[in-house]
Amino acid sequence: MYLVLIAWFYVTLLMAIAEATSPAGSVLGALITFTLYGLLPMGIIGYILGTPARKRALHARDMAEREAAVDAAGPSAEPDAGSHAPAATAGEAVAPVRKEP
Repeated sequence: MYLVLIAWFYVTLLMAIAEATSPAGSVLGALITFTLYGLLPMGIIGYILGTPARKRALHARDMAEREAAVDAAGPSAEPDAGSHAPAATAGEAVAPVRKEP
């Protein structure tokens, strides 16, 4: 990604230098050429090509925040990971109510 941006920067810089040193050109024209053909497209392309990296960084930050929240809450915040049924309550169990035939 950076190679393309560096190459485009080089090309537009040479275009601007050619515009500034040309007998029919001007420094203002060179600045406009460099800005409109160089900086603006490079900024847009850099933003678009950098989107996956920004998404990965955002996802990593969210995951780190979640882990920090779980660590701060302590072990009671984690759900029961056992495969057994929950224990019965203390005392006698209530018998189910049946209909009479």
